[in-house]
Amino acid sequence: MRPSPLRAMAGITVAVLTVLASSGLRAQTPKFDTILYGASYYWEYMPTERLEKDFELMEKAGISFIRVGESTWGVLEPSDGRFDFDWLGRVLDRAHRAGIKVILGTPTYSIPAWLFKKHPEIQVKQTGLPRYTYGLRQMSDLTHPVYRRYAERIIRKLVARFRDHPAVVGYQLDNETHHSGTADSHVQAAFRERLRRKFVTPDALNKAWGLNYWGQRVNAFDEVPPRDGALNPGYRLEWERFLQDVVTEFLSWQAAIVRGLKRPDQFITHDFCGGLPPDVRQVEIARAVDVPAVNVYFGLQDDMTGLEIAFSGDINRSLKGSNYLVTETTAQTTGWSSEGQYPPYDGQLRLAAYAHVLSGANLVGYWHWHSLHFGQETYWKGVLGHDLEPGRAYREVTRIAGELRKVGPVLANLKKKNRVAILYSLDSLHALSAMPFDAKTGYMTLLDQLYRTLYGLNIETDFVYPEEPRFSDYALVIVPALYIAADGLLRKLSDYVKGGGHVLMTFKSGFSDENATVRWATAPGPLREACGFSYQEFTNLKQPLRLKGDPFRAGEANRVSVWAEYLMPETCRGLAFYDHPVFGAYPAITRNEFGKGVLTYEGTVLSDVLQEKVVADCLNEAGILLADAALPPGVKAKHAVLADGAEVHAYFNFSDGKREFAYSLENGRDVLTGKPVARAGKITLGPWDLAIVRVDIPK
Repeated sequence: MRPSPLRAMAGITVAVLTVLASSGLRAQTPKFDTILYGASYYWEYMPTERLEKDFELMEKAGISFIRVGESTWGVLEPSDGRFDFDWLGRVLDRAHRAGIKVILGTPTYSIPAWLFKKHPEIQVKQTGLPRYTYGLRQMSDLTHPVYRRYAERIIRKLVARFRDHPAVVGYQLDNETHHSGTADSHVQAAFRERLRRKFVTPDALNKAWGLNYWGQRVNAFDEVPPRDGALNPGYRLEWERFLQDVVTEFLSWQAAIVRGLKRPDQFITHDFCGGLPPDVRQVEIARAVDVPAVNVYFGLQDDMTGLEIAFSGDINRSLKGSNYLVTETTAQTTGWSSEGQYPPYDGQLRLAAYAHVLSGANLVGYWHWHSLHFGQETYWKGVLGHDLEPGRAYREVTRIAGELRKVGPVLANLKKKNRVAILYSLDSLHALSAMPFDAKTGYMTLLDQLYRTLYGLNIETDFVYPEEPRFSDYALVIVPALYIAADGLLRKLSDYVKGGGHVLMTFKSGFSDENATVRWATAPGPLREACGFSYQEFTNLKQPLRLKGDPFRAGEANRVSVWAEYLMPETCRGLAFYDHPVFGAYPAITRNEFGKGVLTYEGTVLSDVLQEKVVADCLNEAGILLADAALPPGVKAKHAVLADGAEVHAYFNFSDGKREFAYSLENGRDVLTGKPVARAGKITLGPWDLAIVRVDIPK
């Protein structure tokens, strides 16, 4: 008897919490003896005779790990119930003989053709669109019980077959998992069941979302309309949360299956796509795995700045406050066509590898070992080019692997002690997308500008999340447009300031509650005392405005745009005012001393240069020195504490010119060259070069 999709999906929020409690709380961050370094390897794509040749080249290069299996369902199960694991066993056996460790992926993100033919209904049906056909990956409905049944079968058989294999050190759940906008009838029925569990009564739902407006009141949960035409902000926000929970529950479900079968010494991971994907709640998924992973791609040649590496690293390190894995990163060129083919300059792969490591990565893996000769990603090249012969990239990988054999044990499991954090609100991102304040400027525009500013000032950054707001760990918390927040979160921010913390906050913060309903209190609601102002009006700005008197010495960039709140100071003082006959009565930037701390507020969109001046001022106010701000152009610094307690200071030259600067910290030794580095001595970096200074520990 076919299981009911509604019964399978009912109470997905409860299911998420239950699975996280049963599996996520047992997740333990693994410790690594060294930095693992390698690539994804797909023998199933290649001629049979390549196996031995590839591993000979890996051994010669010094590769220490490979990632396999995440897109092999159709090869492992060529027809319904007929399994072929022998070929994968040969790969694992050969890896073990080479001393290469393996991460084995569950193959659920790409279904076999026979499964689609037999059950086309398991493909995603998006709102207002036809059901997806076969050919794209990640287009199966993660909630569908038929898909789940087949997925569980292949996961169990795969892990049971290889859990005792000595090469397998960990399991990757699925691959860059997304909900893909699934909205079939059974999914929408599950959403209504979620509302029933959350709000209990229709009256509570009507009140939270204001459904009397436009006469949209519901008197039973089965009257909640489908997502297709819904415009209510509360509905749209809750739908996005629901879809995010679909992904969390799916990966937590997989984690529970694998955890029940694997060896105790094997870890579980999931690889997020780089940055801040808007359709997954990363911090919740991270609870279900032992160590998060990320796939980071970045610009090469003259576009290489290290920003993407730092950004994705800071996000994923912050998810559990620990080290993470880089399961995919740039090897040569990337792209779904031959446009934009920019292979790395000499030294750039090495620079990137150590930038990952000094951001907290315990593993760095390229996508992929060999370049493809067919398929959509033909021009997403690997360590080996299309001729499968060692080339420039292979030679640089060999150099990196040789160095990591020596320095990997030193750099593994390092810790960061950053003093600045950015509060990331996924709910605010979605709510401001549904109710935008500008066609070109949005939540991520503000967050990106603030992160780029910190990166430009050589200030390393963590991220904190509304689910786990660890404000007290930091001297300065930066809060972009916290449009959606429960009163409790806003009280925690206020208490943090009152207790001595420093906050830099932008406009649109504290405006709506957790249901995307505008607060009945005068803005900024529960933040009013900490901010030291109130406001009742706001305006879009048709054109940029200058600030009176250039208070932050931004010169030609002394301008703001897009939005202005009519801030009425109560206890705060205005740091900058609009140069405008009407808006000039209101401050654009304020600062309020509240308790032992300080809150600085931006009521408008600042130019990049002005933002840098304001951030630098807030850092100074918080007692955070800009010790690395004077480094030469293109040189970025990363600081950490090694597992043995020694401090390490790394300097990366993201430029094509030689850079020299004075080293201002304690005496140490470059772990890559072994040469001593004295305080006030000179460090010289060649193009795309780096130095990693381990501070001497007093005897």
